[in-house]
Amino acid sequence: MIERLDLQYFKCFEELKLPLSQLTLLSGSNAAGKSSVIQALNLLHQTISNHEWSNRLLLNGNIVNAGTVQDVVDKVNGRRGFQIGLITEEHSFQWSFSGEREDMSVTVDFVTVDGEVSNSPEKLHFLLPDDSSSVTKDMANRLYSMTYISAERIGPRDYYLLDDLQNVPVVGSTGENTVSLLYSRQDDEVLPEMVEPTVSSKLFQQVQFRMQQFFPGCEIVVERVSAINAVTLGIRTSEDTGFHRPMHVGFGLTQILPIVVAALAAKKDDLLIIENPEVHLHPAGQSMMGQFLGTVASAGVQIIVETHSDHLLNGVRRAVKSRSLHPDKVNIHYFQPRDIEGSQVASPQIDVEGNISYWPKGFFDQYEMDMNYFAGWGE
Repeated sequence: MIERLDLQYFKCFEELKLPLSQLTLLSGSNAAGKSSVIQALNLLHQTISNHEWSNRLLLNGNIVNAGTVQDVVDKVNGRRGFQIGLITEEHSFQWSFSGEREDMSVTVDFVTVDGEVSNSPEKLHFLLPDDSSSVTKDMANRLYSMTYISAERIGPRDYYLLDDLQNVPVVGSTGENTVSLLYSRQDDEVLPEMVEPTVSSKLFQQVQFRMQQFFPGCEIVVERVSAINAVTLGIRTSEDTGFHRPMHVGFGLTQILPIVVAALAAKKDDLLIIENPEVHLHPAGQSMMGQFLGTVASAGVQIIVETHSDHLLNGVRRAVKSRSLHPDKVNIHYFQPRDIEGSQVASPQIDVEGNISYWPKGFFDQYEMDMNYFAGWGE
């Protein structure tokens, strides 16, 4: 598990040392740095998944378009470079990058693994020294296999392209590979800790069960269209109807399916990053999503979530209180603009009863503020 992310002179951070856990929630006001944390991980993932032997970090690609050096370097304190560090249970990794202001990629100035520095490396494998050690292989694999699901997920389609698992090992940043992956891996075994025991432990049946929790009566069917290497997705929300094309059912189903498939298809120590999993979900569904992600994290999958939903937070709190997720496996971070007095990141703790240790101003307190207004107690 990655236990900490370090950033220096990256985007809005002069220096950040952010603790991570099995389930990490990132919340806060807009443009306060939540997305920058995710973007740092995405830049590493994007580069090593597209350029195995590169000694430059790719700022623009199929996952993230960060612009140029001047767009990613901290404008207040930085100059031409920045650093990204990852700390695991036993090892540490740090990259230092630099480039000219208009460059769309940056040079790796040095890589440090467990304190051993490789300066100006000419040959890197997955942005790490090509030493064939288990330490570098493990980190490279973790970043390569990372799953990122953005807030902008694709909508319903008449059909979905079917591809080999080597080309589409994850659901994709917009969920574009979800149905293809579900079809190809439908008979895979789900991690025992995530299995609902009343149905088969195979991926397809477990996905359908979870979808029924979010959308009662939901059933799905995936069929191959061999002539064009594609699959179709049929959905119904009642046994009294036939299966419909996705555009004829609630939009939320196709928005949640990528999250459910990615989570249930994950293996222990996989890294799953999700932006706004609550999108298009009813408040009860948002709470259920928090509980579901708690179950997945408790099974050994590392999850980082960016959210604006107090219902999702409360779902995580319920997972803790029900003892399905240990509080030590949860980190909560609230990001504030750097021009506000105090730390850029506040990190309230959660106890075994699901209580939050303190509520920073602006941390999911809008409901209370609005109710106070109606009661005449505040502005």
